[in-house]
Amino acid sequence: MQLSFLRPLYQRPGPWCSVYLDASLDTEDAHAALDLRWRGLQRQLAEQGADEPTIAAIDRVIRGHDPMPGDYGLAVFGTQGQVVLSEYLSAPPRRDLAAYAPLPHVMPLLAQRGEQVAWVRVLADRTGADAMSVSAGGVPRRAHVTGRESYQLRRVKPGGWSQSRYQRAAMEAWHHNAGDVTAATVELAERVGAEVVVVAGDVRATGMIAAQMPDRWQDLVVRTDAGSRAGGADQTLLDDLTVQTIAEVADQRVHAALDRFGTQEDVGAGLDAVVAALQRNQVDTMLIVDDPSADGQLWIGPAATDIATEPGQLTAVAEPERVRADAALVRALVGTDAELTVLGPDEAPELVDGVGAVLRYVDPVTPGRGGA
Repeated sequence: MQLSFLRPLYQRPGPWCSVYLDASLDTEDAHAALDLRWRGLQRQLAEQGADEPTIAAIDRVIRGHDPMPGDYGLAVFGTQGQVVLSEYLSAPPRRDLAAYAPLPHVMPLLAQRGEQVAWVRVLADRTGADAMSVSAGGVPRRAHVTGRESYQLRRVKPGGWSQSRYQRAAMEAWHHNAGDVTAATVELAERVGAEVVVVAGDVRATGMIAAQMPDRWQDLVVRTDAGSRAGGADQTLLDDLTVQTIAEVADQRVHAALDRFGTQEDVGAGLDAVVAALQRNQVDTMLIVDDPSADGQLWIGPAATDIATEPGQLTAVAEPERVRADAALVRALVGTDAELTVLGPDEAPELVDGVGAVLRYVDPVTPGRGGA
């Protein structure tokens, strides 16, 4: 998981208000219930010492957000009277939460967000296509492509001497339209760095589009005849296939990270080893088991690599701060352009301390299992 979207959170000092809230509006009393829950979280923030301007800024975001259909949640992070980051959650958080601390509490967001896969989906017929793409950060883009050719899009059988001419005209029109759609699809895919390209709809059109995709995209194309551009068409099957395809890619990425970690033969395993590697800007990808009950702590200084298990290790820091371990680890990952893979408890049951690191390089002083 790339963490660059979190960078604004570490470009200004704290302390930070972090709020996770079930914002679902799927019942008659949902507005009243949301207001009641948010008021409770406001009291918690005030009791923890949060400043009123920051609480007020978060209040404006929560009360002014655009509602989504179905069940969903909000994650909001603010400091010094400003909201720096707010995110929709695709499902309500495990529990409503309000924290006031030196660092933002982002682990619940990252655990729920999971691996973000950039993708493009094209729903095509023989006249054009409707395309949409979503970047790894979840930013949607849409495009409507109308083919250049509208002459004889059906292969007719008029008989007589003109039959072959009509057949060729239809095939050429389909081919040209597919070329236009392919060009638009490639543009979208390149723009978002797609890892999946779902080409759906008319069998003939999807075949032509897939065949014209450049070689570098061929292995990423998934064809299906699900979906239709007709008005009112049921797209449930296509939506399900898209979600399944994206989930498979995300799962492959997680397993690849685990495989890379395994080849290190326990180098970079355990909290001590991960902290030591972060101090040296040595971590490529950190693995962490999602554990909402985790309450471990680490010590930090002003720099991203100022991270330690004991304050005495930060000899160049005048006044180290004690913070949540996961918050300190994520800050260090963002500051060193490292990535994160969040694992379920059953995906890495033997991971020491529930944390490990795939390293950018290994040298003789790199700690192994349990530390140096």
